[in-house]
Amino acid sequence: MKHTHFATEFFYKNESEDSHPVRDEILVEIHGFLSSPRQNLRRYDAKSDGNLGDEIFCYQHSTPNGVFLSREIFYRKALHFAILFLTLFMWGCEGFWGKKTPTDFLDEPVFDDRTVAYVPIQPVWDGLAYPIDVIAGWDELIYVADQGTEEIISFDQAGNELGRFTIPGLRAIAQDRRLDILALGTIDTTISNTEFTLPTIYRLNLDKTGNYGLKSARITKKIIHPFYFKSGTPTVSDEAVSFNGIAMIGNNRYYIARNGPSNSIFQFGGPDDAVLLFRDNDEFETPVFISTNLGLIRDYFKKPQGIATRAQPPQSPAVSTRGDFAFTSILESNVLKVQQVQFIETDFGISYVVENLPAGDTSKADRFLYEPNRFSAPADVTFSGDGTNYLFVVDPAKDSLFQFNSAGYEGVNPPAGASSSKVILASFGGTGASLTQFREPRAVAYLDKIVYVADAGNGRILRFKLTTDFE
Repeated sequence: MKHTHFATEFFYKNESEDSHPVRDEILVEIHGFLSSPRQNLRRYDAKSDGNLGDEIFCYQHSTPNGVFLSREIFYRKALHFAILFLTLFMWGCEGFWGKKTPTDFLDEPVFDDRTVAYVPIQPVWDGLAYPIDVIAGWDELIYVADQGTEEIISFDQAGNELGRFTIPGLRAIAQDRRLDILALGTIDTTISNTEFTLPTIYRLNLDKTGNYGLKSARITKKIIHPFYFKSGTPTVSDEAVSFNGIAMIGNNRYYIARNGPSNSIFQFGGPDDAVLLFRDNDEFETPVFISTNLGLIRDYFKKPQGIATRAQPPQSPAVSTRGDFAFTSILESNVLKVQQVQFIETDFGISYVVENLPAGDTSKADRFLYEPNRFSAPADVTFSGDGTNYLFVVDPAKDSLFQFNSAGYEGVNPPAGASSSKVILASFGGTGASLTQFREPRAVAYLDKIVYVADAGNGRILRFKLTTDFE
């Protein structure tokens, strides 16, 4: 006769709504497994182990006499367990009800929370000099800005290189919904016998009617600082300005994150540190001012770096044409270095307000987007465009990738059947060259459930996918 042996001491708990937290528990002694305090071992399956409808927890006594229970509850649970034990005993006897059917081919069901994490996808896209930006295009290609070679490089989603195009002083790139590439770089020019290197927005047409792609691209327009808002001879201060980030809106207008040394609110064109709004024809429209209860703040943005809107590929009628955006700041004294801004349009005009997001409720999450000093020097930010509404941030000072949900909670929603509704932390990183480490990650993109990170210091593009997104 074959018998099934189980382990050490278990804590049996009925989780019905009317159960009493102490009276409705029973200590059952069975032998075979090691136990640890309050560790959820497994849930028994009715078709294999005779489930009684509740969960069995590993338990060790905190007192010499165990847990004291009401007599009524003890007898009721003892009777249930006796029936279970008798059934297993009879089942284990050869020939009692005929020959036992082998069940070795069945997988034992496991009900532990599924591991939720971003895992690397191979192969690595390496061989780059210093990739400072990466974007997912509206044509569903991947574009990389390699500052080391001053080239825009296009890839298909399998990592096959499709073309290159040189832009002097290349810093950042974007693609509008007409499939033009906009690149932030510099231009060398001579004005009034003085040589200048000035920040410039380059518009590239990818020859959509012929041999589409970077190989046949041509520059159709250059927007040079400061001539989009004033004329005359540039100054040394103008030459010190930089365009750091660009973000497209769904209606082909776009934002530029600009830095510079002159930040008086009274200077013509506003402070150098600013977020600028351009029309779809590349005409400068306005600096972005932030509305608060105390009035309009004209110099709200301090050393803005990365910027992103919710208008993200793939192409869809649902793509947002609102002007909401997220931006990063690398000002050391700024305690909230990543913030979200809402675009509000009424009959009385338009305004921008900083979105209020929760922070501190650890029943919802362990970390938060608006947690003071969560970041050191965040370089880039992007949104997912597939309805998950995730926000991603890379911080080269921490060599890390951070992920948040739409409420500002750091983490992803738990999978179906998880034991808790609390978001699960999925941010990761660390300094190094392994597949989950970075050296100066400078940019992040998202397409079709895959996260792309420009790992500049290691000269590569890394790709990651959430474990719950694998089919």
